[in-house]
Amino acid sequence: MDAEAIVKELRGTYGTGKTKSYEWRVSQLKALLKIGENHEKEIAAALYSDLSKPELEAFIHEISMMKTACKLALKELKRWMKPEKVKTSLTSFPSSAEIVPEPLGVVLVISAWNYPFLLSLDPVIGAIAAGNAVVLKPSEIAPATSSVLAKLLGQYMDVSSIRVVEGAVPETTALLEQKWDKIFYTGNGKVGRIVLAAAAKHLTPVVLELGGKSPVVVDSNIDYKIAVRRIIAGKWGCNNGQACISPDYIITTKENVPKLLDAMKQELEKFYGKDPLKSGDLSRIVNANHFQRLSKLLDDNKVVDKVVHGGQRDENNLKISPTILLDVPEDSLIMKEEIFGPLLPIITVNKVEDSIQFINAREKPLAAYLFTSNKKLEEEFVMNISAGGLLINDTTLQVALSTLPFGGVGESGMGSCHGKFSFDSFSHKKAVLRRSFAGDVPARYPPYTTGKARFLKALLNGDIIGLIRALIGW
Repeated sequence: MDAEAIVKELRGTYGTGKTKSYEWRVSQLKALLKIGENHEKEIAAALYSDLSKPELEAFIHEISMMKTACKLALKELKRWMKPEKVKTSLTSFPSSAEIVPEPLGVVLVISAWNYPFLLSLDPVIGAIAAGNAVVLKPSEIAPATSSVLAKLLGQYMDVSSIRVVEGAVPETTALLEQKWDKIFYTGNGKVGRIVLAAAAKHLTPVVLELGGKSPVVVDSNIDYKIAVRRIIAGKWGCNNGQACISPDYIITTKENVPKLLDAMKQELEKFYGKDPLKSGDLSRIVNANHFQRLSKLLDDNKVVDKVVHGGQRDENNLKISPTILLDVPEDSLIMKEEIFGPLLPIITVNKVEDSIQFINAREKPLAAYLFTSNKKLEEEFVMNISAGGLLINDTTLQVALSTLPFGGVGESGMGSCHGKFSFDSFSHKKAVLRRSFAGDVPARYPPYTTGKARFLKALLNGDIIGLIRALIGW
């Protein structure tokens, strides 16, 4: 791979104006849609190879969401591309003004391994819709999906404008040394800092979709069965906890624990059976390194006696059963980093309102969840918790709405995507003011006089009476 040559080629294509046309954008979005429609089984097989991802999860969380994003972009593209008329003022009268979205140029998308199909193509959809040339770097930790993406995009897409670069750290490093017009990175904060530092050398703007410890606050006045099912679906039903918006830990009151824990144990057994390690409905841990990382969290001396459910491990098959821990110390390893796996600690507080202070004492998460019927608590949560997104009485569903921006704040990331937000992320909002040769105001030109000063002060202050006086010489 010659990263410099690839960028040079794409800049040449972009320079022709080819990618700016509505027709080109539509043709490439339709090509992406065909990939999802014609190769569903091949994509699902790759996801199973990389993660043992259940076929239903592969379809709902990756293939279907990519297709939905494509269809939305195709439906709304003309409206997104249309210049937005804005008001002018007396200062520029007579005039008209508009905001014109224009593509940034040649952009780089660096994807993640946990949802390797969706997280690769979702930002690519936004970049294409906005009229950019794109290089996609899929994650080498999901090699089967990376290979499928390289093959299918090579077959279906305009390779003079859209390229896939496979590889590991050396290839990513070579790409980051180039000058891009935007970099979109999905992954962890450690690599996010490397991406940001590389981008800073060229003053390249960056979107960082990171993660964090997303809390779930559980009140007592709820339907426990529904709440628990939704927590399980968001935790273990989303790639076995290997998702950036998965519930990372639960906060509830001491009195609430027995009822909550009992409901969780019952529903987990219904979902995954008495031996969840044999369940076909749970993804495996992505690789041995991540298995060892999660095992280290479980083997920490501070939490070994805190496991109240699960904890079984199968290292040969890289599987860890859904595991719940109760009252883990705040200084334990499991509370110091994003878990990104099937472990779920429960933290207890004296009263549920204390959860807000607990969350705010830590880095801002990508998501925060609250289960309650108390409207006052709900409003306090919305007003006082800073997170990428909030969801009341469910988990993870916020990502399914294209009308909501998806992105982090602080340590959980910067910038946003999904729907029009993706289009905007890869666009420059160009300000355009149009004037004719009529209505020229001599007072703006030298020599400056007292009369001109009175006129301009009245004009800029919006003083109509003063303006009339200045015009008639009073």
